[in-house]
Amino acid sequence: MAHVELSLSEVFSPAADTPAEPESDNVGQWSSTVSHAAEPCLLIDADTTVVAISSSGCELLCLGAPEDVIGYPLLDGGLRLVDFTANKSELTEQETDKIPPLLALHSGRLARGLLRVQGPGEDGPGITVDAISTPVLTDGAVAGSLTFFSEV
Repeated sequence: MAHVELSLSEVFSPAADTPAEPESDNVGQWSSTVSHAAEPCLLIDADTTVVAISSSGCELLCLGAPEDVIGYPLLDGGLRLVDFTANKSELTEQETDKIPPLLALHSGRLARGLLRVQGPGEDGPGITVDAISTPVLTDGAVAGSLTFFSEV
């Protein structure tokens, strides 16, 4: 089984001779990192809109290219989550609220769980991914969530 460690630091401190930037750009700072990451990862804002996703994240989650999902709500951007039963029914709204990216967003705490992702038009078993999410804070309030994925 893959081992994933997640460690986040505070906002980068500007140099003493540089004017301080507002802390409210935390999501923007993570956006650039996620967009260029080799690992499958995703950044959503407080409205669940996809702010950034890595190319490998799009591939793993069967979402096409990053530009196809950035700017759209996470669950309206083609992400097809199914349950773990043999029937592979799509998750209900109540069940999707408990997926790690949304749980971290709503609870303000780390969240981890397994997801079963079904590609568009696929009849196969789908893939199972381990998702680890952390809230992204702005001025002490949750402004989004950052999620790393690993295929199980």
